Amino acid sequence: MLKSDFKILAIDDEKDILLLLKFNLESEGYIVKTASSGKEGIDIASKYNPDLILIDIMMPEIDGIDTCRKLREIEKFQSTFILFLTARVEEYSEVAAFDAGGDDYITKPIKPRALLSRINSFYKRKSSVDNSKNVIEVENLLIDKDSYVVKVDGNEVFFPKKEFELLHFLATNPKKVFSRESLLRNIWGADVHVVARTVDVHIRKIREKLGQDFISTIKGVGYKFKN
Repeated sequence: MLKSDFKILAIDDEKDILLLLKFNLESEGYIVKTASSGKEGIDIASKYNPDLILIDIMMPEIDGIDTCRKLREIEKFQSTFILFLTARVEEYSEVAAFDAGGDDYITKPIKPRALLSRINSFYKRKSSVDNSKNVIEVENLLIDKDSYVVKVDGNEVFFPKKEFELLHFLATNPKKVFSRESLLRNIWGADVHVVARTVDVHIRKIREKLGQDFISTIKGVGYKFKN
């Protein structure tokens, strides 16, 4: 996983704080969206599906504790990293934050380098989990990253390196839709100049070997692994 695929949502009612967070995190290579209230944050999270959420505690309408609790009630956010970033230094606030489902508690004023270090550690944890999916079995398909082997109905099917990497990447992120640009960055790298059509050609070759059942096209968006 690249940092450009690790999505962060910052929820705070102070615009200056949001601007500071967005600038520093995007400078590090992350994708960042912001929300100025707990309600807006929940709405954006539902569409954006962040990997990590930064939440202030003291906010109007819905405070950060309740925002975290409501997010944890949603199944897809039960394993999302949630970090509290707040001026509240009392022990009871910290306890309440962890009880609500927080993964970390960081006090203001913000120290950009220290904050980036904490977030980088969560990014590495997420990446290590993603990279651990070396053997994937779906119906009659087996993908073994350690040996670069693909088997269909027990029979080995040859895949060149890029075709294999593209298939494995999609299979480790089932149901998630990836644009051609995102696939180019993740498989070919940002420094390699290839056109988006390259992805289409490789997907076609994969389908010729596996059939049409595993990778679906989302018109105008990109591709996803069906399972």
